Amino acid sequence: MCGIFAYLNYNCPKSQKEIVEKLLTGLRRLEYRGYDSAGLAIEDGRDATETTSVVFRATGKIANLEALLTASEGELHGGTHFETHCGIAHTRWATHGPPASKNSHPHSSGADNDFLVVHNGIITNHQALRETLIRKGYVFESDTDTEVIPKLTKYLYDKFSEKCTFRQLVMEVLRQLQGAYALAFKSKHYPGELVAAKRGSPLLLGIVEGPHPGEQHALVTSEGFAPNSKRTKRMSMEFYFASDASAMVEHTKRVLHLEDDDVAHIQNGAYGIYRMERVHHEDGVESPSLAYAPTVNSAEVERTVETLTMEVEQIMKGNYDHFMKKEIHEQPDAMTQTMRGRVVFEPDGKTVQRVFIGGMVDYLSTIRRSRRIILCGCGTSYHSAIAIRSLMEELTELPVTLELASDVLDRQCPFFRDDSIIFISQSGETADTLRALEYAKSKGALCIGIVNVVGSAISRATDCGIHINAGAEIGVASTKAYTCQITAMVLLTLALSEDSRSLHDRRMEIMRGLADLPDNMRRALELDQQMLSLAKTLVNENSLLLFGRGFNYATALEGALKVKEVALLHSEGILAGEMKHGPLALVDDTLPLVVIATRDSSYVKQKSVIEQLRARDARCILIVGENDDSLDQYACGKDMIIRVPEVADCLQPLINIVPLQLLSYHLTVLRGHNVDQPRNLAKSVTVE
Repeated sequence: MCGIFAYLNYNCPKSQKEIVEKLLTGLRRLEYRGYDSAGLAIEDGRDATETTSVVFRATGKIANLEALLTASEGELHGGTHFETHCGIAHTRWATHGPPASKNSHPHSSGADNDFLVVHNGIITNHQALRETLIRKGYVFESDTDTEVIPKLTKYLYDKFSEKCTFRQLVMEVLRQLQGAYALAFKSKHYPGELVAAKRGSPLLLGIVEGPHPGEQHALVTSEGFAPNSKRTKRMSMEFYFASDASAMVEHTKRVLHLEDDDVAHIQNGAYGIYRMERVHHEDGVESPSLAYAPTVNSAEVERTVETLTMEVEQIMKGNYDHFMKKEIHEQPDAMTQTMRGRVVFEPDGKTVQRVFIGGMVDYLSTIRRSRRIILCGCGTSYHSAIAIRSLMEELTELPVTLELASDVLDRQCPFFRDDSIIFISQSGETADTLRALEYAKSKGALCIGIVNVVGSAISRATDCGIHINAGAEIGVASTKAYTCQITAMVLLTLALSEDSRSLHDRRMEIMRGLADLPDNMRRALELDQQMLSLAKTLVNENSLLLFGRGFNYATALEGALKVKEVALLHSEGILAGEMKHGPLALVDDTLPLVVIATRDSSYVKQKSVIEQLRARDARCILIVGENDDSLDQYACGKDMIIRVPEVADCLQPLINIVPLQLLSYHLTVLRGHNVDQPRNLAKSVTVE
């Protein structure tokens, strides 16, 4: 939620116009993280030696900010070139205060813009800090928690300005803050410097280095520089901060991931990373920790510079109108990537020999000895846990329980040292899941991660895990991450059960199904036009119910979630066995019902459910196996029966979700809503 993008050039002449375009492009890449409002801060440009900042903020999409900048060309000096310049930008998803210009970032310390801050996260003690600063004479303009940060920075600067560097000043500010944050600071008092900090919200630093234009000499190749380190004087440097790699990849692939309590300081074309040790203090500026201590909590640390594997093409729509449709159609290739290197084939290239997960080898025996396996996630990730639970119980012969991450701390869930807990998250930064992970680690449980983003907080904090390798997912509604999460957990389940002779035939059936899964997924995608026709019959409906059971209960839940989050149509996934315990009262000849009835152990019971629904003149839309014609009589019209490829029963949810994803996509387009950026939602939920 919310996206930060910052850019600093050193000995690298850039016009104000080029800088603005870089910031806008960065925000466009991050817009899926928040699109209530956006803003940026750059140098004025009247004189390249001046450090006066100008701030532009607009509500709505990035296009509105761009229009504001175009209308404000008289205030800009696009042709002015800066040898060194620092710009910060932000796209917001509202948490404190409604979408409004006054609540947009960057936030300022006052009319002179002495200090400017962009923030992703929540400051939990902002009210106490605000009240204290008001007593000191500071006037607040916004409803946000963020505004206390630049004003607190100004207050401490006035108190300690002769004693501290920009980095030390920011660290003094951070000592007063409670909550989660990713922050970037700029100030006219520290021209050409940028300080960023992270705790609980993602932040990456990207690096570009080269010779100063017009000069010929060898490039500096060291992994990083402390601010005072010796180096080539005329080296050209560019630095980027971003909330995720999608905004970074077109500029550089050399990045480092900041860890919690890291503070990054860019100065004189070099960077240093420092550690903030957490300080327990009383709320408010007047807390005892306010005493200035520049040498405390400031150990410099090294962070590995990594190379991004993401390609620019992954963050582009290509020939598709929307990211969601692109990502739906990428699922066969994404699942192939999830299995690549983990599924070992026989020489014929078609028969699976075994499943091998390198990063899990040393932990499989520990998981097998567990008291129980716990699957923990939120939203779509929780649905993937429901989809795999039955198979995991069957093959591991261990009790498998489900936990909503947001409920773990509320209940103080009893976790134990002999539990194995699998934390599932597309972004690897989901706040509720991270808090549950921290809680589980405090209880001594083995923590396993299933994530899509390499270097994310969950991937770093867990003992072991699997990267699902689904590729960048830009659309807010998760599609390919869902199917790849299930695929990854099927592989884990097979690896855990490889020593069982009694389960050999069942395992081989599943592994044969895995080999054919991408091709069957492609066949399921051929239902696109049928789903468009079906969507046209449902476009004016007010509600949609989906019934599933067995392996496909998760399919009903996930299909309903897709419809409600993008098409803004009320929908509900229901366990079919609960139909007679309340939901049946809703059934009449007007309410459309989707019933998932592919063959598995619950097929006969699901067939009985359909008969009972049709006895009440229900409008049934049936999802059935392509070779099953026994249910044709219960469908209401030719478009009301959806035939999907048949695979092993535990893999069928991967196929069955495809027509529901396509249906939700077409419903959204027909209803005139934004497919990739649904109302009130953002991609990465980094606040609780």
